[in-house]
Amino acid sequence: MKKSAVILLHGLGRTKFSLFKIAKALRKEYQVINLGYPSRRHSIETLAELAITPALELSKDAPIVHFVTHSMGGIVLRQYLAQRHIRNLGNVVMLGPPNQGSELVDFFRQQLFLSLIFKSVNGPAGQQLGTGPADKPSELGHVAFNLGIIAGTENRNPLLNKLMNGQHDGKVSVERSKITGMTDHLVMPVDHTFMMQQQAVIHQIEHFLSHTQFDRNTTSPHDAWSPQSKYYHRTDDKSR
Repeated sequence: MKKSAVILLHGLGRTKFSLFKIAKALRKEYQVINLGYPSRRHSIETLAELAITPALELSKDAPIVHFVTHSMGGIVLRQYLAQRHIRNLGNVVMLGPPNQGSELVDFFRQQLFLSLIFKSVNGPAGQQLGTGPADKPSELGHVAFNLGIIAGTENRNPLLNKLMNGQHDGKVSVERSKITGMTDHLVMPVDHTFMMQQQAVIHQIEHFLSHTQFDRNTTSPHDAWSPQSKYYHRTDDKSR
């Protein structure tokens, strides 16, 4: 029997190597497709085709195709699914997705000098990740697939607290990671940049892919955080 596939999508300005630890863990059970894409060169619309079409071709014989995304990778996937149907789509896990945009993008776009730097560093796609109604995250609307979201609360730069509302991971707030139609939402004490390296996060990814929900009954053997801890919990509002 052929293995189900998992397609990995990295975030803005990252490479496939940022998801290497997840790929290594998932290869025990799945066919893993971990391709890079030029995240800073094109719009989200173009990136959706560049990143996902070849990955689907490589996994065309898999009975089920799951996705695991980090940051903007989640918006790239939402863009693709807004235009195309994946017949054998399974479960999706998004890590730190700006599903309602990021206040950081709003801030940089409002400052002339900073906006020029931001655009040169992050390219067209980065410009599309604001929180406004005309920005890509809002434009894409709700989701209609099995989606588990992990949001982080670790932030090493206290200055960002003045720009972001509520708990956040340094790039995306917990509230703005949510999206109407999501299946499950988990808050963990991890930061945006390195959350995909944490064994506790990988444990939760594996659990959602298998069970379509996150694990709150047992602690990962690699994790000192208890699911009953105040730092490790399910949000009350599933936005469904």
